[in-house]
Amino acid sequence: MSSRPNILFIMSDDHAAHAISAYGSKVNHTPNIDRLGAEGVRLTNAFCTNALCTPSRATILTGQYSHVNQVKTLDDELDSSRPIQSQKLLKQAGYETAIVGKWHLGNNEASNPQGFDYWNVLPGQGDYYDPVMFENGIEKRYEGYVTDIITDRTVEWLDSRDSDYPFFLMVHHKAPHSPWLPAERHEDLGIEGEFPEPETLMDDYATRSTAVKISSIQLEDTSERNLKFDPPPGITRAEKRKWAYQRYITDYTRTVQAVDDSVGTLLDYLDQHGLAENTLVVYTSDQGMFLGDHGWHDKRFMYEESLRMPFLARLPGQIEAGSVSTEMLLNIDFAPTFMDYAGVDVPDEVQGQSGRELLEGKSPEGWRTGLYYRYWMHTLGHRIIPHYGVRNDRYKLIYYYGVTPEDTGNPEIKIDAEWELYDLKSDPREINNVYGDPNFADIQTALLAELDRLQTEAGDQPRH
Repeated sequence: MSSRPNILFIMSDDHAAHAISAYGSKVNHTPNIDRLGAEGVRLTNAFCTNALCTPSRATILTGQYSHVNQVKTLDDELDSSRPIQSQKLLKQAGYETAIVGKWHLGNNEASNPQGFDYWNVLPGQGDYYDPVMFENGIEKRYEGYVTDIITDRTVEWLDSRDSDYPFFLMVHHKAPHSPWLPAERHEDLGIEGEFPEPETLMDDYATRSTAVKISSIQLEDTSERNLKFDPPPGITRAEKRKWAYQRYITDYTRTVQAVDDSVGTLLDYLDQHGLAENTLVVYTSDQGMFLGDHGWHDKRFMYEESLRMPFLARLPGQIEAGSVSTEMLLNIDFAPTFMDYAGVDVPDEVQGQSGRELLEGKSPEGWRTGLYYRYWMHTLGHRIIPHYGVRNDRYKLIYYYGVTPEDTGNPEIKIDAEWELYDLKSDPREINNVYGDPNFADIQTALLAELDRLQTEAGDQPRH
């Protein structure tokens, strides 16, 4: 058996940490994902640097910010020939590499997965039922439910791999991304109408910027395709928000359950084949998700529910069972962490740092105390204004840099730049924007300086 661990990286799509019972979920139970935390470590401060599916996936592979790997929006495609990708470096170091599931980094030959001995991926978002997948470039259609199909194809690859080599296996689930179609076995899970409402469901955005107030991710604006039923006739907009929340969370949690089943299947496989003791298993999501928080679905904003990623990891003998790390880990840190465990030198082009010591219960000297975030989608997806900001262990500063008619191609759309500042200790739900409050003048000045520092460190340029 190789002294270098196998690495099994499991990532779902849009799975918020607060929809995992190990993180205190009030809406569902995830016993198999929880098992990773019980037998390993749970990180409470893992964050993305751009809360959007395609950019986050590119960052996880490359260890680079969006402006460096050039995948800033949903419309961008990864240039798969880029040499700095974790799977390529691990393959060069003797790992057998594979990816099964959602790629979502482009649909042309130049953006097809590279550096994998085996790949079997969904085109674009993929379908929940009877999906088409591309196995090493060959189109195939599979009958059944997508989460189960991804799991079955993963097990097949594990059965066929060359056991003389350690493996790096990425399992990327489509679920629980919209339109939230559950497996048939979970169609009656949970009771619609009885899910607890989040504290901020009826948020009125009173202190927030115009950028927040104009967004179209309010639950009451959720598409008919996603809600699947017409609202009761004659209800008010506020009543529709409450109704839409119950519709949304019912289907969302049902799709999560199949992902949890999949994690259980893969953990059992490792146990049954004597692989558990030498396999680093990581569970995460590509970013967070609003689960009715602030009256929203979707993600993109720099608020906590969107910014925060679940991250649980297990490696017996190296990661203490039941441990918790409160240090800050970013998605730019994932790739160098894999490289560290694989004994691969981290290239200078990688902007993240290895989080191995965090997983193993240490607090490295000089570890990051703040993060830089930037949401780039200038095309105004869901009418969310591009923004960047900084977060430390207590405060968060956000700059919505506005849009001009040139940005949107619409002469009637012009939104001025605005700032928001939150004290996460006294206001963890981010309700009270205190930017401009004299009581926070010194903090505001310090955060502005920290934003400049981190933006420069990341090699990014401010919006002018």
